[in-house]
Amino acid sequence: MNFLKKIGAVISAAVLALSLAACSGTESGSGNSGSGSGNGNFRTIDEIKSEGKITIGVFSDKMPFGYVDNNGEYQGYDVYFAKRIAQDLNTELELVPVEAASRVEFLQTGKVDIILANFTVTDERAKQVDFALPYMKVALGVVSPDSAVITSADELNGKTLIVVKGTTAETYFTENYPDVKLQKYDEYNEAYSALQDGRGDAFSTDNTEVLAWAMSNPGFTVGIESLGSIDAIAPAVTKGNTELLDWLNEEIKALGEEQFFHADYDATLASVYGDTVDKNNLVVEGGEM
Repeated sequence: MNFLKKIGAVISAAVLALSLAACSGTESGSGNSGSGSGNGNFRTIDEIKSEGKITIGVFSDKMPFGYVDNNGEYQGYDVYFAKRIAQDLNTELELVPVEAASRVEFLQTGKVDIILANFTVTDERAKQVDFALPYMKVALGVVSPDSAVITSADELNGKTLIVVKGTTAETYFTENYPDVKLQKYDEYNEAYSALQDGRGDAFSTDNTEVLAWAMSNPGFTVGIESLGSIDAIAPAVTKGNTELLDWLNEEIKALGEEQFFHADYDATLASVYGDTVDKNNLVVEGGEM
């Protein structure tokens, strides 16, 4: 009996110790933690400035919006905007590569302060993150080999369409064209390689991107230049980070007064699109679609 009492005491002590540790311990995990925000998954403006660095998630393989060039440097329309955000906050900039399917998770876990990765605003995503005002507009496009150009979505029924996971293209075809076979990839480089290797009949993503890709890849044509609705591309922050959201909205309005996003287009996209794209059909100034 004394032995059993001793065992019981040891177990009780262990349980108590674990309980105390759970109450007093700090939250672990990668990414930022804002002690003043009351939410371990985002930082306030003051905390960002105090730490001297803003972390922004961008694509590393989606030319010409977010990509790494031959010198290992980030370039693109989103990157140009990210640099201006850091400049106006008077902080250093840390660019964090993200995949389409990881954008929400990177915000929710505090790995980044802002997502600027061609993030299309949807009702479903707005339940998970907070979107700022838009800075670009986009529809879907479909690129396919010259030998069998796809010119309408109906032509894809029974065929294999390449998409990237977590994109509006995946959602659109899942909901509207259930007879299209979707071949899904995590990264854009993988998707384009699959198209070039003939593992699918076509590839769908933002029309702005497939148009740019087809221009630099002979043998492929964007047979569908605009599909679905015209949607907004906007920065996103962690749900509830109202202070950073408000700052971004004011920043976008101020940048609109100087036509910043037209300058961004000229610096990063004009050489890619030439005369094939009207910049006013893509650029959004001051958050006004």
